[in-house]
Amino acid sequence: MNDRLIIFDTTLRDGEQSPGASMNLAEKLQVAHALKDLGVDVIEAGFPIASPGDFEAVQAIAREVRGPVICGLARCNAADIDRAGEALRDCPRRRIHVFLATSAIHRQFKLKMAKEEIIRRSIDGIKRARQYTEDVEFSPEDAARTELDFLVEVVEAAIDAGATTVNIPDTVGYAVPSQYAATIAHLKKHVRNIDKAIISVHCHDDLGMAVANSLAAVMEGARQVECTINGIGERAGNCALEEVVMAVRTRQDYFQLTTNINTKKLYPTSRLVSHVTGIQVQRNKAIVGQNAFAHEAGIHQDGLLKERTTYEIMNPEDIGVPQTELVLGKHSGRHALRQRVLDLGYHLTEEQLQKVFDGFKALADRKKVIYDADVEALAEAQIHSGPALWTLEAVSCNAGSATIPSAAVCLWHQDGTIVRQASLGDGPVDAVFKAIEHITGIEVKLRDYRVRSVTVGEDAQGEAHIEAEYNGRIINGRAVSTDIIEASALAFLQVINRIALRMAAEQRIHSTEAPPREPAAAS
Repeated sequence: MNDRLIIFDTTLRDGEQSPGASMNLAEKLQVAHALKDLGVDVIEAGFPIASPGDFEAVQAIAREVRGPVICGLARCNAADIDRAGEALRDCPRRRIHVFLATSAIHRQFKLKMAKEEIIRRSIDGIKRARQYTEDVEFSPEDAARTELDFLVEVVEAAIDAGATTVNIPDTVGYAVPSQYAATIAHLKKHVRNIDKAIISVHCHDDLGMAVANSLAAVMEGARQVECTINGIGERAGNCALEEVVMAVRTRQDYFQLTTNINTKKLYPTSRLVSHVTGIQVQRNKAIVGQNAFAHEAGIHQDGLLKERTTYEIMNPEDIGVPQTELVLGKHSGRHALRQRVLDLGYHLTEEQLQKVFDGFKALADRKKVIYDADVEALAEAQIHSGPALWTLEAVSCNAGSATIPSAAVCLWHQDGTIVRQASLGDGPVDAVFKAIEHITGIEVKLRDYRVRSVTVGEDAQGEAHIEAEYNGRIINGRAVSTDIIEASALAFLQVINRIALRMAAEQRIHSTEAPPREPAAAS
């Protein structure tokens, strides 16, 4: 066990807390299956008491995803822990992760608790969690800013109470590697029962040192790293899973550790999470960025041609970077497409796969070349689509330097009604959006609108990404088409449908005598 590093992935919990990165149930299940295929040891699926949606997601993942330990987060109080226990009840390998802040600033201003009360509550929370599972993790929140003597006292009490993993979080990314490593070393030296628990680390990237801090702690004996795909998370994000894993693999001579991660799945999983959350990976991002294996300088290119290792310390194939994307043609069959969809990390139902196949055949008639990214886009469209009250039947627009931009939109409602509307706008896309708003009666505030090419060439598909605000909530939409106006209309309609479906659900609840839902807790 001492030579293996446990990878605890919190993309679905801490990662989803990135502004604008919320995922629906279908998207969370897709990511959870991808994380299982990647080989992560623990999946922190969510914070069950935070909302009914979080509870439903944790429960669904706990029921469907087999292999990794499925974990639910809870504060050290009875309601949180009971809710987590209920969500994880059907999972054979489950963990409850309880936490309580310990730093002086949190004790004084947030909790208004004395040290003795914090220790008592921590013990009570761990013992209650043990009623649901023997696998209990405890985190003294803001441990990196907690007095070392008190941190020793809390960790020792937590292990005595039954915690099998103790996590030492740098909650606000305040630590530096030497200091953080010294904290782990101090705990190993002064916590008398430390050998009875696994030491875990959870680092944020506010000062850009989350990965460095995590690896420094590993060198002092930490054997679990909590991380996220692409490093997404609160504020500046979390420790990036792909960076930790490849550092340990590439410098095995230094770390003397291994992981269970199938590194060939790193790049596909990164792409999946990027598509689902709408958070694009920066070009120069380590390991999975577009430029990570790109070489433009002549000296570098010359060196690579003579010997790859002159300028590359990793093989791109080792992380799943495709050497060629050209894989399918118009005569390819359903079986070949199914395999390619699986290879790209997507788990679709038969109905979804059939829709992807139909879309693939239609696209093959419009494009000369089909790339992996085209297949990804079709699969993503099925993940994002979900049920719809409104469907786009047709869209056309008129724009130019000497004319007023206008658009005509035709929508089909699920009750069979077809509605047409024309509108003017500041541009063709604005006119399309206004026409859709007029038909559906739902107006939103557009926060972000992006269009990019999915692949290359004149016939490439365009991807439109919409971020809109409605009643204080952020809703995302994404769609692809060889016509960027159509892609924009589909993405905007996806946002409208999500709002319309939520409104319809709320109306049903208000019209029936449903029992009141438990109020959401702040995360």
